[in-house]
Amino acid sequence: MFSLFDCISRLFRSLMHQLPTSMAINGGGDEALANMFAPLSLKSGASRPQSKEPSSPMMTVVRVNEHKPESARRSHSHSIQPLDPFESASPATDSDLGRIFSLTPLPTIVLNANLRVAQVSDSHLAFSGYTRAEVVGHSIYDLPTYKVPATDTTSLHRVLTHAIKTGDLQIIDDIVIDNGDDYTVYSVHITPIQDQGKLLYVVLSVHDVTKESSARQTNRELAYMNETYKVLVDTVKDYAIFMLDTTGCVATWNSGAAMIKGYSSDEIIGRHFSTFYGEEDRIVDKPGKELEVCLKEGKVEDEGWRYRKDGSRFWANVMITPIYTAGRHVGFVKVTRDLTERKAAESRLIAAFEESSKLKSDFLANMSHEIRTPMHGMLMSIQMLAGTSLDERQKEYINIIEDTGSVLLQIINDVLDYSKLSSGTFTITPGVVDVKEVVGAVSRNCRSSLKPGVDLRVNYSDQLPKHLNGDPLRYRQIIQNLIGNAVKFTDEGSVDVSVKVTETPQDSSAYEITTMVIDTGIGVPEDAASSLFTPFTRFADSSRKRYQGTGLGLSICKSLAELMDGSVGFAPNPDNHGSVFWLTVKMGTGDNSRSDRRLSETRGPDLNAQIQELAPRKQLLLVEDNIMNQTIMLKMLNMMGFEKVDTAWNGSEAVRKVKQKPLSYNAILMDINMPVMDGVDATKAIRGMSRDVPIIAMTGNALKGDSDLYLASGMNDYIAKPVHRQHLVSVLLKWIGP
Repeated sequence: MFSLFDCISRLFRSLMHQLPTSMAINGGGDEALANMFAPLSLKSGASRPQSKEPSSPMMTVVRVNEHKPESARRSHSHSIQPLDPFESASPATDSDLGRIFSLTPLPTIVLNANLRVAQVSDSHLAFSGYTRAEVVGHSIYDLPTYKVPATDTTSLHRVLTHAIKTGDLQIIDDIVIDNGDDYTVYSVHITPIQDQGKLLYVVLSVHDVTKESSARQTNRELAYMNETYKVLVDTVKDYAIFMLDTTGCVATWNSGAAMIKGYSSDEIIGRHFSTFYGEEDRIVDKPGKELEVCLKEGKVEDEGWRYRKDGSRFWANVMITPIYTAGRHVGFVKVTRDLTERKAAESRLIAAFEESSKLKSDFLANMSHEIRTPMHGMLMSIQMLAGTSLDERQKEYINIIEDTGSVLLQIINDVLDYSKLSSGTFTITPGVVDVKEVVGAVSRNCRSSLKPGVDLRVNYSDQLPKHLNGDPLRYRQIIQNLIGNAVKFTDEGSVDVSVKVTETPQDSSAYEITTMVIDTGIGVPEDAASSLFTPFTRFADSSRKRYQGTGLGLSICKSLAELMDGSVGFAPNPDNHGSVFWLTVKMGTGDNSRSDRRLSETRGPDLNAQIQELAPRKQLLLVEDNIMNQTIMLKMLNMMGFEKVDTAWNGSEAVRKVKQKPLSYNAILMDINMPVMDGVDATKAIRGMSRDVPIIAMTGNALKGDSDLYLASGMNDYIAKPVHRQHLVSVLLKWIGP
């Protein structure tokens, strides 16, 4: 029977032969002692469940491995032959071995054949927190498993039994001890000491393998992620996911790529990815440029037509990303998605939208004509009635009818303008703008709506040019809205309008015109300010009084200002209750001589006198299919002084009368929507006869763009129904005046 220290000596000698040469040369040391009872392990992977003991910290057994001495020694061999430390040293005494065992930094327990603790190292006592007397002589199963450490008693018993039975080193690996804020991973090496098949002792040595376990776990996670990614890429069907080398040649191929592009991996790997591009893209080297952008910006995304193996094309969304390894560019990842169906759906939606917009425009044009035609008769009748002898009460009624008709007409105009603005088909028509005249005229018109005691003051910059290039109609529309709102919402105080001009440094041929409207009215609630320029937005004052309107006016102003390269804005009045609105637009300068002449001809208090003096010498042709409107227009022209006015019920009759009297008519007032032949075709027919007579369109079709169509057909000017008497006078003077 060997003594305990004889067995330890034998074990020590066998282990020392396995130490690296560097340790042997140094004669051992702490590291040598730390590994003295740590036979080499062969790593395989049988995992164990976590401990079920409620009183123990969390521990996990990852695997139990049999020790294979030959392979273990081969796996730890060195190119330098190890030295036998005992060849030049005297044999260690029992006391020396006991001291070595006691002081080893590797926590170690030695069990006898009955699995009771025969000896324990100081390092294990420090690890477990026990004294030597509390451990020596006790069964290993009496110790709490986390003090051994082990996962649970059953697992420990199974491994000990297996080690004793086989006589081989066994390892309980990846035992996790929770330290509260941190955790430590241990492995326990179980080495049976036998003599001729008889068990003498079992040595349990504890190794801290936290770092190694973390590395193994990281490697396992990476391997799992790589495998998961590979499975994902290989099985996904909706995306072509493949790699390119640094030159752009295909390096990998997934099933999605095969389905979308039609190539097998054998057919495509090694070929340049420009294979998928059309001839027009290859001519301009689009594939190469995409790789350049990818390297420069970190990725590139593109949509366009790509081609399959069979020559068919599909609409593709492409994302290319560079791949780097240790800072070195090694290739690209290319992801392609087939969006052909989405592209087709988008095309269908666009076509449906365009068709819907056309139907809406046609509907609005028709409704405009149908509404404006009776309004034309009503408002013109009111204008003629206002020119007769009326008492004060009758004049009041006339004013009410005129105001109501004007409001209705403004609502129609707002809806039509908003429709065209929202569809993106609204355009600005350049012309001559007399800013002072426009602001002055709007202010004069609004004075009649002022509340008693409210002042309307207008101030112009001295540097304001007389005439500028812009859209006079749309500029007036915005100014009318801003000043009209200020007057409508101001019950006391004042409305101040100021106009200033600023030269634009970047363009010497343009000015920036700023019109500011300041009122002392009810103001705008804070919660409504952010949506002030949103379509269909209206708000109430503190008394909850609602004001009439569509809620489109300011929204239209904003869109018109932006089309005129400007802006419109709002701020609370800093000096008083009320609001501050401003409009900034850019207007150009230029040769306005012809427009100046026309403006001078159509302005001034003597327009009526001019037309009265001119009319008896002129002959007109009135083309109008509506009997009510024809009657009213005839009466209005007669009141202006026109005595010779022929009428026609449609375009065909108008053409016939022009043929009969080719040189008689000084101007033709032409309706547009008429039976048999409309006004546009009639105009073309008249121009085909080489007749230069001025033709003035007169219609209820008031959509923006209609006037361009009429002018393109050969007409000279355009008047929207309902016709305002002064506007008609102005247009007639422009074309038949001296």
